[in-house]
Amino acid sequence: MGFPGETEEDFEFLMNWLTEAQIDRAGAFKYEAVDGAKANELDNHVPEDEKQERWDRFMTIQTEIAAAKAEAKIGSTIDVLIDEVGEADEEGMIGANGRSKADAPEIDGTVYLRDAEGLKPGDIIKAVIEEAEDYDLFAVPVK
Repeated sequence: MGFPGETEEDFEFLMNWLTEAQIDRAGAFKYEAVDGAKANELDNHVPEDEKQERWDRFMTIQTEIAAAKAEAKIGSTIDVLIDEVGEADEEGMIGANGRSKADAPEIDGTVYLRDAEGLKPGDIIKAVIEEAEDYDLFAVPVK
């Protein structure tokens, strides 16, 4: 957001495209001058507060899209790659964290699993999605 010369009209074009495209995942960065970059020489640098405002608007819409897409997965069965398995809680329940094949570790959403007894990192299992929150899914392994 905020590349030198970017106008409000340019940004609105992007926002309209984002809304129409409904892509699952999109990230955005605020433009920053980098030593030696030709863009530093361009006119019409966007003020920092305007870059922040545009970034906030972009991420609000993208989060709404992602949340709706995640919610639409409730009740479906997906493959989950297990990243971590926790210790049993006071009730003896074991949870695990994983990701779908569309998720990168530490960047995209997480699939949180309950009833994860017998799972280990690296396992690929089928899980039924029970809940969703923004980019994250909550599931139970298919037994």
